[in-house]
Amino acid sequence: MVRVTTTDRRAALRAGAGLVAAAGGLAAGCAEPGATAPHTRPPRPSARPPAPGPRRFPRHPAQITHGPRDHPRVALTFHGAGDPATARSLLGVAERHGARVTVLAVGTWLDEHPELARRILDGGHDLGNHTHRHLDVNAMSEAEAHAEITECAERLKRLTGSIGTWFRPSRAARASPLVERLARTAGYPHVLSYDVDSLDFTSPGPDAVTGNVRAGIRGGSIVSLHFGYADTVAALPAVLEELDHRGLRAVTTTELLS
Repeated sequence: MVRVTTTDRRAALRAGAGLVAAAGGLAAGCAEPGATAPHTRPPRPSARPPAPGPRRFPRHPAQITHGPRDHPRVALTFHGAGDPATARSLLGVAERHGARVTVLAVGTWLDEHPELARRILDGGHDLGNHTHRHLDVNAMSEAEAHAEITECAERLKRLTGSIGTWFRPSRAARASPLVERLARTAGYPHVLSYDVDSLDFTSPGPDAVTGNVRAGIRGGSIVSLHFGYADTVAALPAVLEELDHRGLRAVTTTELLS
């Protein structure tokens, strides 16, 4: 009779474990491409990243009216309010042309159309703050103006993860010293103004809108336009063609100043 020692048993167990491991490795090597090991969960898709936040541009003043004049780029900036269908049309026209724009959204408009915040960002555009109710923010008390700025910022943060890239005062081309300070306290290093006013909000007709832009546009210009006006939708293709004719490219304000 053959006597099996404790040492023999241990050796047999080690050999058996090696065979099991080898068999497991062979099975894994023969698995279909893309198959996962048993009890292994596939990776979860990553969450959508938050929108970019405000940036400081040391070479530029606290209130910015235009970008560098020696680069063939301009920023088309839109006051975000009005009919959402018009907004989508304008974004579509810009994107088909390869243009990127900046939208300064009104807080109450975001309340009514929250899906447009992500629509703007997903199109590669800048999104910023144009106060909560679009009243004359420069004429308000400090408490009222603070609320107008921060309430819109809170909506942007809730919808996108960021307070937005820019602040523009409502009902004014430039912010008062008080509003400038409140905007900076809220997290906006710069107030975004403009040097070309299309006057599209006066509904002068698409030819007049195009003419107003044509008369003032040059390298580095920041143009004021609006969602919600049919004249703007009708004029935008001609505006973009004029930029092409002059060798100018429509970019976000962040890109214009970078």
